[in-house]
Amino acid sequence: MARGAQVDPRDVANYGLLEAAHYLRLPVATLRSWVRGRPYPTAQGDRWFRPLVAPASDRPLLLSFTNLVEAHVLSAIRREHEIRLDRVRSALEYVRRSLGVKRPLANQVFHTDGIDLFVRKVGELVNVSRSGQLALRDVVEAYLRRVEWDEAGLAARLYPTARLTPDAPRLVVIDPRRGFGLPILMNAGVSTAVLAERFKAGESMDELAADYGCSSLDVSEAIRFELPQAA
Repeated sequence: MARGAQVDPRDVANYGLLEAAHYLRLPVATLRSWVRGRPYPTAQGDRWFRPLVAPASDRPLLLSFTNLVEAHVLSAIRREHEIRLDRVRSALEYVRRSLGVKRPLANQVFHTDGIDLFVRKVGELVNVSRSGQLALRDVVEAYLRRVEWDEAGLAARLYPTARLTPDAPRLVVIDPRRGFGLPILMNAGVSTAVLAERFKAGESMDELAADYGCSSLDVSEAIRFELPQAA
């Protein structure tokens, strides 16, 4: 990198595997296989599954904000249909070639032009019915609505949710330019982890809402995000 060149905060290695899995509501083993790869058995012996997401740092293993967005979209694909990951990879490589975009999952072009390409390719690779393809498209679109894009079409903010539905309120945000890239309440700018710690210490949601000038719903969503068992 040239001296004085600035690193885009979206590409900074900022999140450990456990932390990222918690934010995305993914099993740690699943996220690890996406970014590190894993062995899998075949009739000819063990083979290696190549990663789907290139982590910002391999040693130590750390993810960037862009990696979080990529894994967020992948989770939508995997939750709707148990499509084999090698076929997901083939469909994504097809989208990359067709659109000329290196990282389509973190680019708005995937939302506007790439989903149809991806779903059509999946239909060629997997015996997915037309209704199944439409369901996959709808779920991926819903997850993409939780990503906010900048003028260049790159992911700028992610609105993660502790709920199973991607249509939950967009109250918690991960913005690489705010709060050191950690989850914060959109309407108050306070870290969700800070709110959860104060709640665990015995403070009520109403007290926390008054302290930070936000609603009890905001505080409830932050606590749900950090402490789903409490919700």
